[in-house]
Amino acid sequence: MKRLPVFLLLFCVQSVFAQVSKAPAYPLITHDPYFSVWSFTDELNASNTKHWTGADQPLKGILKVDGQLYQFMGSDQKTYDTILPISDTQFYQYSYTETVPTANWKNIDFVATDWKKAEAPFVTNLKKGKTIWRTKDIWVRRSFVLKELNQNKLFINLHHDDNVEVFLNGELVYQCECRNNNANLYPVSDAIKNKLKLGENVLAIHCTNTAGAGFLEGGLLNEKIPNSIPKILTAVQKSVEVKATQTLYQFTCGAVNLKLSFTSPLLMNNLHLLSRPISYMSFSATATDGKTHAVQLYTGVSTVLAADNESQEIIAEKEITEGLTILRAGTVAQPVLEKKGDDLRIDWGYLNVATNGKNATTSISGYNDYLNAFNNKQPIVAKQQGTRMLLNTVFDLGKVAATPVDRMLMIGYDDIYSVQYFNQNLKAWWNSNNTSSLWTEFMAAARDYKKIMQQCDSANKRVYTDALKAGGEAYAKLAVLAYRQAIAAHKLLKSPSGEILFLSKENFSNGSINTVDVTYPSAPLFLMYNPDLLKGMMNGIFYFCESGKWTKPIAPHDLGTYPIANGQTYGTDMPVEECGNMLILAAGIAKAEGNAKYSEKHWKTLSTWAEYLSKEGLDPTNQLCTDDFAGHLARNANLSVKAIVGIGGYAMIAKMLGKKEIAEKYQTMAKQMAIQWMELADAGDHYALTFDNKNSWSQKYNLVWDKLLGLNLFPTSVYQKEIAWYLTKQNAFGLPLDSRKTYTKSDWIMWSATLANNQKDFEAIILPLQKFALETATRVPLSDWHETTNGNQVGFQARSVVGGYFIKALADKWKK
Repeated sequence: MKRLPVFLLLFCVQSVFAQVSKAPAYPLITHDPYFSVWSFTDELNASNTKHWTGADQPLKGILKVDGQLYQFMGSDQKTYDTILPISDTQFYQYSYTETVPTANWKNIDFVATDWKKAEAPFVTNLKKGKTIWRTKDIWVRRSFVLKELNQNKLFINLHHDDNVEVFLNGELVYQCECRNNNANLYPVSDAIKNKLKLGENVLAIHCTNTAGAGFLEGGLLNEKIPNSIPKILTAVQKSVEVKATQTLYQFTCGAVNLKLSFTSPLLMNNLHLLSRPISYMSFSATATDGKTHAVQLYTGVSTVLAADNESQEIIAEKEITEGLTILRAGTVAQPVLEKKGDDLRIDWGYLNVATNGKNATTSISGYNDYLNAFNNKQPIVAKQQGTRMLLNTVFDLGKVAATPVDRMLMIGYDDIYSVQYFNQNLKAWWNSNNTSSLWTEFMAAARDYKKIMQQCDSANKRVYTDALKAGGEAYAKLAVLAYRQAIAAHKLLKSPSGEILFLSKENFSNGSINTVDVTYPSAPLFLMYNPDLLKGMMNGIFYFCESGKWTKPIAPHDLGTYPIANGQTYGTDMPVEECGNMLILAAGIAKAEGNAKYSEKHWKTLSTWAEYLSKEGLDPTNQLCTDDFAGHLARNANLSVKAIVGIGGYAMIAKMLGKKEIAEKYQTMAKQMAIQWMELADAGDHYALTFDNKNSWSQKYNLVWDKLLGLNLFPTSVYQKEIAWYLTKQNAFGLPLDSRKTYTKSDWIMWSATLANNQKDFEAIILPLQKFALETATRVPLSDWHETTNGNQVGFQARSVVGGYFIKALADKWKK
């Protein structure tokens, strides 16, 4: 009996478990907050692929069939020549003043005799730039010489915080009462471009810092005129399907069908594989007309994947070692762990593209020269330096007929050092002992390819089936969408003492690392499939507290700003929130493992937090909770529930540890507090947002842990009263968070829905959330904060908190 190729077998088997065909964005390469590439459009060839932040990180794909080119991945991208660089590529100086200048300050003929000269960027915090800016306003000038006037289209390359006016030779190019998060391009009109002169010109900028941090730098780019290229047709995408560990596409390219699979083997029962930063691109070509066709397959991976932005200088090189051909790229500067923050991409370490050499030709090219790779016109160079290059691979598939022809490509990233943990730089888990190399991992990944594909297939089925049984088809599809996103918002490491660390980045929130109130909503996925990963999300917090580095009697909010975990950087504590979170999560681990050994190691710390909640938890003072975007709130009923359940969880742990008196004390306390809560929050047909406003309401999502942990602190009538109320308050795209606004948090919707005692009510609450996932106009990795009236993103994206979608599956597992 003839065996089917593994790739075709996967497609055949997985078709029985058809899962998600529509998503806000499609995960392609998903490993950690830095190595994370997505498609933001339904068709893979409708746009460039992007980092989860939205920055272009292009992957290109073209199939050549009998000489005709079909593009199945990526789209044409503009390229630029630098006229005036900014600091990410070259140090430079501006003339500047912090005193109001005369009106002609922006003109070429202005003489800046009293102005100072200094390196940019100008910043209010010297850690983030070169020259300190101390006043509200700053005026800067940068002269430059043009030797020719043949520019195509000019763009200002500008990073400003806050309000800005930009002038070129005295002409206003751009102004905005706003700020941007990083360098963006703003067009120069042809009318202004045509006023440039041979010889000296001047770029002049005025920036006003209205509040908070200030930042200013600017440069000038010229868009290149694209080279003439052969006609490329657009491949017709027939389907896309998202599974837990894979995204699969099918295309028609003339008389040839192409199947493409992206696989990031995020298998939670194999920490080494989970940590290994290597994804697979698998291809299978088949003729559909009964004839044979000459077929070549091209892929190009942009070196921008190794840079924070496309203007950074890159070195790319080719290496052939023991059967593997590797193309490697990294920035010239290699600023290892020098940057921290939210809207950033990695610009240290090395991007790698690996093949086994089977009928494959590899090369390095400029972005506009990639098609030379098809006709062997690409110069053979082992090393190349520049910006925005492509790492090219061409597979010659030969004569393709009805029998599938398969090929595989691996893409990996070696970040050298991943995180700084209390002033010690740590390598990723896969190389925590510094005994491996990415080449070794590529060899293992190639050797074990078939086995890993089978393991991923099993994981895909398990995740989908678990969710389907627990909550139905709509719920299962949402869970599948959440799986890779939740995992890839973390970095897996080993602490200096040998403990597991699984540190999250608070994506598009504030960039914090290991935020406790991000761990809390993320936890259900990891409690479901590997509680050790949840321990990895808690170990750093316990170390911070028990080492004496954190001295407050409450749990901290975070360990720093990603990727620097040297201690809390968030400016405000969340005392009831974080203490309750840690206690509930510890109880969750005890429930999952059937013992309290983990909590026993941290009993003193847990006891301190339980004691705090016993005094401050029932009726919280004015403070933030995890929904900090909604502002401070006093007498928060849902936050009070968290404190009560946290105390109940502590009592449960004490009982499991044989601490009978403590268990009885805190169990009694929690039950009494629950009774008081019902009186304080009672608003007739529902429970209020705050104890002092009975005309308000909120989702009481924290109640779900009373149900899951089996604490029985609150009667089930409380759950059902809330569910009945929620069903009257839904909008088209979901249940609002509370009565203050119409926006919502999708993770909390899942938790609130899990309070329902029947499938009908559960589905009634989550179906509008599925509508959001299918119809939102905001095409980004799944946002957990959206508007319920129109389905638009309010903020946040690609965050780990969607791991909370697995709460219903976890409830179903623990119920058995």
